[in-house]
Amino acid sequence: MGIVNVTPDSFSDGGQFHDPQVAVRHALQLVADGAGILDIGGESTRPYSDPVGVQEELDRVIPVVEQLSLQTDVPISIDTSKAAVAAAAVAAGAQIINDVTGLEGDPGMLQVARETGAGVCAMHMQGTPQTMQDNPTYQDVVAEIFGYLKCRRDALIEAGLDSEKICLDPGIGFGKTHEHNLQLLKSCRDFHDLGCPLLVGHSRKGFIAHVLDDRECERMSGTVGAALGLASQGVQVIRVHDVVELHRALILYQQTFPDGKLSR
Repeated sequence: MGIVNVTPDSFSDGGQFHDPQVAVRHALQLVADGAGILDIGGESTRPYSDPVGVQEELDRVIPVVEQLSLQTDVPISIDTSKAAVAAAAVAAGAQIINDVTGLEGDPGMLQVARETGAGVCAMHMQGTPQTMQDNPTYQDVVAEIFGYLKCRRDALIEAGLDSEKICLDPGIGFGKTHEHNLQLLKSCRDFHDLGCPLLVGHSRKGFIAHVLDDRECERMSGTVGAALGLASQGVQVIRVHDVVELHRALILYQQTFPDGKLSR
C-alpha cells in the first residue's frame, strides 16, 4: 500500500504532495514502483496534529481520487475518519475506507461503509492524535489490541458489513511507546487468528530511530528491514512511503526464501 499524503503537515512528507496534480503524479509513480493499493489521505494524524474540517479535507482528496480512478486500475483507499469524506471518495472512485478510529470516530461511518459496500480497514488507536502519545499504557499491549480488534471485527459484521471486506490494523505509533510498537511488530502472526487480512503501517516511524539509536537517521532502510519481518509473518498489507525499495526487497526475499510468506 503506497502512501499519498495530500497534506501540508504529515510527519514525514507533509507539503510534498499538497498540490493535487503533484499528488496524482506521485501516486502513479508509486503504482509504477509496485504499489498494489494507493492510500489517499487529506488529514495528518501525526501526534499532536490539528484536526481538519470536512470541506478542507474534501477539497484536498477528492480531485486526487477522481483523477486516479481514471488513470489506474489499482484499488484506491481513502484514509479518513469522516463519513462525509468517505462517502464522497467512494463516489469518486475509491474502493476502501481506511479509518484510524476503527470506524468509531464518526457515527455515520458504519452506514457509509454498509451502503457503499466498500472494503474497510479498522485500526486501533489509544486516545486521539492530540492525546495518544501523552502516556500510552497497557498491561499487555498485544492481548489488549487483539481484543479490541476482535470486538471491532464483530461489531462491523453485526452492523451488516461483509466479513470478507474487513481488514484490521494494530496501529503502530498510535498511542504506543517504542517498546509497545516493537512488541506488536514481533507478534503480528498472532493477529491472523482474527481471520481478517492484517494491515501494518510502520513506515518511517520514530521507533526505527529508537532501535538504531540515531534520531537523525533516514528511516527508509529501517522501514524495509521491519517490513521483511512482517512479510515473514504473513502480513497481507504493508503500508509504506518508499514503495520501490520495499517492492525490490520483497522480490529478493521471495527468491532467496521461496518458502517464506509474502505481503502481496
